[in-house]
Amino acid sequence: MKTYILGFCMLCLGVMSCKQETKQVAEATETLKQSEEISDMSIYNLPSTWTNQNGKDIQLKDLKGNVLVMVMIYTTCKAACPRLVADMRNIEKRLPESTKGKVNMIFVSIDPETDTPERLKAFAKENFMDKEPWTFLRSSEQNTREFAAVLAVKYKEISPMDFSHSNIISVFNDAGELVFQQEGLGVNSDATIENIEKAVNEM
Repeated sequence: MKTYILGFCMLCLGVMSCKQETKQVAEATETLKQSEEISDMSIYNLPSTWTNQNGKDIQLKDLKGNVLVMVMIYTTCKAACPRLVADMRNIEKRLPESTKGKVNMIFVSIDPETDTPERLKAFAKENFMDKEPWTFLRSSEQNTREFAAVLAVKYKEISPMDFSHSNIISVFNDAGELVFQQEGLGVNSDATIENIEKAVNEM
């Protein structure tokens, strides 16, 4: 009897071990698959952590799966940034309904010290952008500088709470690769819309 019990226990342990190994193989395969899907040109390779307007910490790779339209601003700006906000709103408004659900509109703060999650949340509400597809992000100064370099956005603090900066709206495909940039304020956004739709159709 003891021999049967011992044999049964060993069989159970063997089954459990097999299931565990199968699970580990599946997880390793999924991790490998995800890494293969991210090219060297993708912003999803950046390891930086960001906080959104709801106080949630994310990494850029958490945005994977949608086309991203990004711009770098700061909420206390009274000159260029309101125009950039208007340009982003205009781009989103012009997108076909079939496209809108596959696009995230993202603002990245260049003044993380002032633009706390609470401030970003208030700014989002003030501009009626506190729902999808709008996202506001902030991070450390170092991460912000690194990301600005990726976007070829230049900015410089010229006085407390005042910055000079590039006016660039960037479009990334669902793999996080830069596919188009719109530069300037109040410019024609036809090419931007075209590239967003192209990126969505290629998903």
